[in-house]
Amino acid sequence: MSMSDAREVRLFRNNRNQAVRIPVEFELPGNRATIRKDGERLIIEPVRKAGLLGLLAAWEPIEEALPEIEDAPAEAEDILG
Repeated sequence: MSMSDAREVRLFRNNRNQAVRIPVEFELPGNRATIRKDGERLIIEPVRKAGLLGLLAAWEPIEEALPEIEDAPAEAEDILG
């Protein structure tokens, strides 16, 4: 992200926590994130769903119909002979 992509935001208190309002153009997917400190920077990243089921759940459904494919049985082979 270049400095031209940067945007000033307001910090506020939410009970005992400091919070930041994230502008819509910087919104993260999902409802969970991880936060870590790197020197003076805070890095916020979305929590990725783990495993194949999480990946499949994140994909959008395919709208187009798939073509019919002839699925002929494999021919027998003599692999010992």
